[in-house]
Amino acid sequence: MRKLVIAISMLALAASAALADPILDRQALMKERGKIVGGISKVAKGEEPFDAAAVLTQLQALQANAEKIDVDALFPAGSDTGDTTAAPKIWEDMAGFKAANDKYVADVKAAVAAAPADVDALKAQVGAIGSDCGTCHQGYRVKKG
Repeated sequence: MRKLVIAISMLALAASAALADPILDRQALMKERGKIVGGISKVAKGEEPFDAAAVLTQLQALQANAEKIDVDALFPAGSDTGDTTAAPKIWEDMAGFKAANDKYVADVKAAVAAAPADVDALKAQVGAIGSDCGTCHQGYRVKKG
């Protein structure tokens, strides 16, 4: 009986995952990413005090977020229509989009590995990460209104 309950639970979970909305999923991840980057940016700009442990925690959260981006799952064919700001260029240049995402993930991982010891080191890391964000926003995102 226990095995049957587990099997049914696994099937229900798989079915709910199959019904997930890639547009809503990627928007949720990007919204989370924006909040994390916003917090890190405030420290880099001097709007909040630098605390090495807190910054590292935020960078680790950013890395966890970055690693959740599965381009194939979140940007499948047909998810370019509806309530999305994903540009058609994503599907026209999937290799370039994946390369841009891979660079972003690598830069976030490097920032975590380097664990900035002061605000100047953080500024350099935020610059690299921000450049990656800008690349995607300029090339692979439709500008809002």
